Amino acid sequence: MPGVNTGATGSNGGVRIMTDGVDASDRMIDNWTRRVQEQAQRYQAMAARVQEISVTERSPDNVIEVTINSKGLLTGLTIAESAQDKRMAELSAQIMRTVQTAQSRIPALLQQAMAETVGTEDQTAAKVFEEAKKTFPEPPAESESPQEESRELHFGPEEDDVAPEPPAPPPPPRPTTRRRPSDGDDDDFGGRSIFS
Repeated sequence: MPGVNTGATGSNGGVRIMTDGVDASDRMIDNWTRRVQEQAQRYQAMAARVQEISVTERSPDNVIEVTINSKGLLTGLTIAESAQDKRMAELSAQIMRTVQTAQSRIPALLQQAMAETVGTEDQTAAKVFEEAKKTFPEPPAESESPQEESRELHFGPEEDDVAPEPPAPPPPPRPTTRRRPSDGDDDDFGGRSIFS
């Protein structure tokens, strides 16, 4: 009989160990689920912040104002009246440079949104930031004369354009020469008209 009691106690102890193991597994799964849900909420918050990103940039002379979204797409363009004094090539180059300057600010704004939501240590956020830096680099150094660089972009006549030369007249028609008939030709009428 003592052996039966010992077996019962051992059996109860085994049940207690199994129960503790199940409880620990439940706690581990609950903790993991909570962390995943918290991370998902942080990612959703980051996505919402990124969607709200909008950058407005002005050209140095305040003639051009552009607004872009978080994807770098142009959502607004304002051109001041004073732009009519500029050459079209210069104006188009200035618009492009202002857009590029606005786009170059996106990576820093993304990094700020990530730091405030998922944190700077998050590997996914770090990859997104690195891709943004490649996609939206700093604009190239401003050229001294953009109008000369992009001269082919002009859309209308300009004061210093040289008028094209008129086309050359067509060459005069070549005179046609008639072959004198030989003496043996059937149609020789001896120099007389065929109607006489």
